[in-house]
Amino acid sequence: MVSNKTLIFNKIPTGPLLLPAFEIGEPIVNSTVCKVLRSDAPEYKEGDIVIGYLPIAEYVVTNPTDGKLRKVHNPHNLDLGLFLGPLGMPGLTAWAGLHRIGKPKKGETIFVSSAAGAVGQVVGQVAKKEGLKVIGSVGSQDKLDFITKELGFDAGFNYKEEKPLDALNRLAPEGIDIYFENVGGDHLEAALTAMNRDGRIPVCGMIAEYNTPPEKRSGIKGLFQLVTKQILMEGFLVGRDDFGPAYFKEHQEKVQEWLADGSFKAKTHVTEGIDNAAEGLVGMLQGENFGKAVVRI
Repeated sequence: MVSNKTLIFNKIPTGPLLLPAFEIGEPIVNSTVCKVLRSDAPEYKEGDIVIGYLPIAEYVVTNPTDGKLRKVHNPHNLDLGLFLGPLGMPGLTAWAGLHRIGKPKKGETIFVSSAAGAVGQVVGQVAKKEGLKVIGSVGSQDKLDFITKELGFDAGFNYKEEKPLDALNRLAPEGIDIYFENVGGDHLEAALTAMNRDGRIPVCGMIAEYNTPPEKRSGIKGLFQLVTKQILMEGFLVGRDDFGPAYFKEHQEKVQEWLADGSFKAKTHVTEGIDNAAEGLVGMLQGENFGKAVVRI
């Protein structure tokens, strides 16, 4: 089972990339959950379930260091696909960004963009667990129903039908305290305008800007509000020592427990078979997936 994730294609790189470029003719490397069939490494034995960064393939020969492998600890016998979503990198990204930068407090209001995505789902549900009012933006009515009726978001809106600032004025007239940034563009502009004093903005991604030439990217006009409202806005990568690794244990324990008792939901978009992996990837890039996109091999 492998995870599909957003890819950034730069014909002419304008700065360092987050990940090495894919090589033409070589298998794509991605997050994978696998079963060990044979092992010469003493720390792994036949039958172990592991997660790591490995080629999308039916069989792979690797060593623990190259694949950044770790054993999957699954005391509640949860579906293994969850370890690529809420219990994988997206879930840890949500947990670490929310707590390290967002610093949520009971009674506050948080706005989550791309709320039905793999990260947004987790941010919203964790925030609800901690007593916040949660508002999410999505791109369809089905996704809006999902976050409000299944995930427990207090409110949400379809950004294709209502401008983010209009929606925030309607849904959070008292303002917002945290904006979990996944989109950029008009979502960020609206969040800055709606933000209360001492607000926090964990910057996880800006999908509205991916693959957009620098000269065509959104120019955010409200950045001076960072000063006047004393807003903290910080970008992060989950692999940094004081982010993902620092929060890994509590993230795994809490979210596994909640998934097991049914108080935490997850939606996965599964593509069956390696022959359909490319189709699943293209579908994700076109926004056809609903929830974390994975390929089951």
